[in-house]
Amino acid sequence: MKQLEGILPLLKPAGMTSHDCVIKIRRLFQTKKVGHTGTLDPDVVGVLPICIGRATKVAQYMSDYTKTYIGEATIGYSTTTEDKSGEIVERMEVNNPWSKDEILALLSSFKGEITQVPPMYSAVKVNGKKLYEYARKNQTVERPKRQVTIFELDLIGDVTYNEGMKTFSFPFKVICSKGTYVRTLAVDLGKTLGFPAHMSALKRTASGPYTTEMCTTLEELEALESIDARVDKLRPLDEAVQHLPKLIVDHTVEQLIKYGSVLPEEKGLDELRFTVYNEQGECLAIYQKHPTKPGLIKPEKMIWTTS
Repeated sequence: MKQLEGILPLLKPAGMTSHDCVIKIRRLFQTKKVGHTGTLDPDVVGVLPICIGRATKVAQYMSDYTKTYIGEATIGYSTTTEDKSGEIVERMEVNNPWSKDEILALLSSFKGEITQVPPMYSAVKVNGKKLYEYARKNQTVERPKRQVTIFELDLIGDVTYNEGMKTFSFPFKVICSKGTYVRTLAVDLGKTLGFPAHMSALKRTASGPYTTEMCTTLEELEALESIDARVDKLRPLDEAVQHLPKLIVDHTVEQLIKYGSVLPEEKGLDELRFTVYNEQGECLAIYQKHPTKPGLIKPEKMIWTTS
């Protein structure tokens, strides 16, 4: 059987949690060594990179990825979950819809660093409990504010007015930093206009280097007749950490790296964290500058293995 390791860019379907996907992948690949790289809400379709085998070692470095989403904001009512699956909390008729230029100006005002308050229906922990646990018991707690970055926020279609519902909707594309709640972004766009709002549609189209075009569906995996055929769908584990600076070492240093040695810092190395490769192109480890001993570097995560 082929070596069972790599990154599976999965196109997560609506109606499944990220953990549901992990359970299915474990069965399809017949291994327990499977992990996802950050939750995607059940209602959301899109790119969910899954780490399999030795690739689970790099999962923690993938949570920092910039994410890209295609979404739709609907102005006129808000929901408990900030998306279309929740119960309506507040409704306010839109009688004077906005122009395209007004929405373009609104979106432009949200670019850059912004402050968000995570939704009650989220996995953010407060006092050791996830916010959705409080929400399900109709309990409210003070939620911690967080700073996130909106790199791009663009209108990607026509603005629409629903005369019957008295609501106003527009599609957008957002490229944002980790930790951004696009549901909350839709709500905050509405607040700026003075109206309740929610996110009426959302799809993640990219997570770091992984895009929709690279993705495989669960149905496609199930249709393959062997585990080897499924392994062919995996991408190299080091592709997941190519956003980190790269250091190539000779054979002598390679042996020290494999023992997890603390080493003298390379001249001109400015980065705090970086990947280490041997001359054959194999990723050996992720090293970092020593936190207490200037001039030295130490292993943060060993990727190389004898098995």
